[in-house]
Amino acid sequence: MPIYNKLVRDRIPYIIKENGKRAKVSILTEKNYFDELRIKAKEELDEYLNAETNEAALEELADLLEIMNGLVKLHSSSMEEVEAIRKRKAEDRGAFEDRVFLIEVEDFD
Repeated sequence: MPIYNKLVRDRIPYIIKENGKRAKVSILTEKNYFDELRIKAKEELDEYLNAETNEAALEELADLLEIMNGLVKLHSSSMEEVEAIRKRKAEDRGAFEDRVFLIEVEDFD
């Protein structure tokens, strides 16, 4: 019997049941949910970094976006606010489109 002890998507227990198995679950407190979302974000980022195809990479990016949705709500905000912050930062400091790689900064004494 595998033991997972990890945050899963909401429908996973139902899918497990549809497959003739039983899932033991618990509902996390807000604090534990926040902690587990952060752990899940690291897990999904690692999976994205190890993706070997564009399709697999996009699947993992979609998972990261779902986790971001949960984290944004816990910060009492919205994806629209995150997008506004992203746009402001892109206007103020630029985006990452030009592929600029900073090597060093020299002081003018």
